[in-house]
Amino acid sequence: MDFTQTQEGAFLVLMVTGRMDTLTAPQFEAKCLACLEAGSKRLVVDLSSLEYISSAGLRSILSAAKKLKAAGGDLAFCALSGIVAEVFAVSGFNKLLPVLPTREQALARP
Repeated sequence: MDFTQTQEGAFLVLMVTGRMDTLTAPQFEAKCLACLEAGSKRLVVDLSSLEYISSAGLRSILSAAKKLKAAGGDLAFCALSGIVAEVFAVSGFNKLLPVLPTREQALARP
């Protein structure tokens, strides 16, 4: 799994590429926490290039979201497709966390 990060206004956008599974999920949580420690509290995670997510990936997302919220921040997701969108829907994560169809919509949030 690889990350590309860019600052877009008040948001730090993380583009996640590859697979988020048992081996790589801890990297996602660590990356989110590193962003928080660096002062970024509003994260948008672009999953358009994520090919696969497992239950370990979902746990990592939930843990990162809780830690960001506790620190006064927030985490939103955008551009899900294929199996990743299906896993979010089946697990209910698309109702639990902000999930938007496009990056532009995620960045337009108040």
